[in-house]
Amino acid sequence: MLDICLLGTGGMMPMPNRHLTSMMARYNGSDILIDCGEGTQIAMKKAGWSPNPIDTMLFTHYHADHISGLPGMLLGMGNSDRTETVTMVGPKGLERVVSSLRVIAPELPFDIKYIELSEKEEDIELNGYLIHAFRVNHNVPCYGYSLSIPRKGKFNVEAAKELGLPVQLWNPLQKGNEVEYEGKVYTPDMVMGSERKGIKVTYCTDTRPTASIVENAKGSDLFICEGMYGEPEKASKAKAYKHMTFYEAARMAAEADVGEMWLTHFSPSMPDGRRYMKEVKTIFPRSHLGKDGKMAELDFPEED
Repeated sequence: MLDICLLGTGGMMPMPNRHLTSMMARYNGSDILIDCGEGTQIAMKKAGWSPNPIDTMLFTHYHADHISGLPGMLLGMGNSDRTETVTMVGPKGLERVVSSLRVIAPELPFDIKYIELSEKEEDIELNGYLIHAFRVNHNVPCYGYSLSIPRKGKFNVEAAKELGLPVQLWNPLQKGNEVEYEGKVYTPDMVMGSERKGIKVTYCTDTRPTASIVENAKGSDLFICEGMYGEPEKASKAKAYKHMTFYEAARMAAEADVGEMWLTHFSPSMPDGRRYMKEVKTIFPRSHLGKDGKMAELDFPEED
């Protein structure tokens, strides 16, 4: 099961009931934080989550509303007695940016490993997650991320029996290891079925609509996407500052045919986006207005 918590849904500046951009994912004891805007620690505590298990941080880009909460977050993690390494992923320049922010958080009881992105699309495998980073269209280098939890095929008991493999060798094969028995090597593909549908979440913000976002969102159970403006008259402003409207996000969700879409990263000029959701749902019915603390539990699909 993959747990998702949308911690902060604000863009540009925080509002009384809206912290700046951040999201957490939790799977099998490993937590990923995407972006860390101002107020992320408070939002996390409100949601009942802890910073201690965060082993990976992904940054879309380095505007303040996406990373200004990092020094305090690192101090909080250090004060929780964390000693394990934290991996950080983001556009080129990540180490320089984080090192600058750490002037006010210089001493930490854990190391930081940096992975800097430079290609249009890159894949990273960490702690059971497959992370696919893809460049989007903002006014600074910016990436979206797809988090996938793969699911192996079923173990074919009959095939294992026909090969004459003893039961004690089944588990290593299920785990993807080769085994040797009576002078012959057996590989997992000899006893495992085709890979089954896993879980996929795609997250992108601070961008204009792009074909790459649609392509990378395909197959996603949940698509979390920027909706900076709900007001139709703000469409030209969205274009000028390379952001998105609710309606543009909904059209991408429809084209990608995602399971559902949550809107996030709202302009402070729009205190309440509910009034625009009726029209959004005519474009993509499975659209939902994100809010701080919104959660989802995503499980592998049931099989026939």
